[in-house]
Amino acid sequence: MEEIQKKIKEIFTNFIKEKKLRKTPERFKILHEIYEHDSHFTIEELFLYMKSKNYRVSRATLYNTVELLLESGLIKKHQFNSKTYFYEKALRSSQHDHLICESCGKIVEFCDPRIHEIKADIGELYEFKINNHEIYFYGLCEDCVKKINQ
Repeated sequence: MEEIQKKIKEIFTNFIKEKKLRKTPERFKILHEIYEHDSHFTIEELFLYMKSKNYRVSRATLYNTVELLLESGLIKKHQFNSKTYFYEKALRSSQHDHLICESCGKIVEFCDPRIHEIKADIGELYEFKINNHEIYFYGLCEDCVKKINQ
């Protein structure tokens, strides 16, 4: 984890220098907190989490920093069948896809090697070099199915 924190800090520092922006401690605290967790988050969740840890970060600073992190490629933005945007760290150990519960909003990440085989086959079939992919499956999680069947 320490290696990743060092790498993301370096990437963000270079990005900020390139854009001629100020290197504020708040921006780096936000980046650090995002990369300390593996779950998806909304800006409001991140704001409340940082507030609970006594960080003095405004919503405006969070929104602005999230935009910079998106632009730098350090986080990704998703809109899982809702009006709400979710974010997650972009530098991860593996490509993954998502299962989204349409009832409770639960998000499950998964990685299945068969998808990578299909991706390679599709790329070959259409003579297309696929660099990346995102797959979202929508349905009901086990808990919501149980509630319906009660």
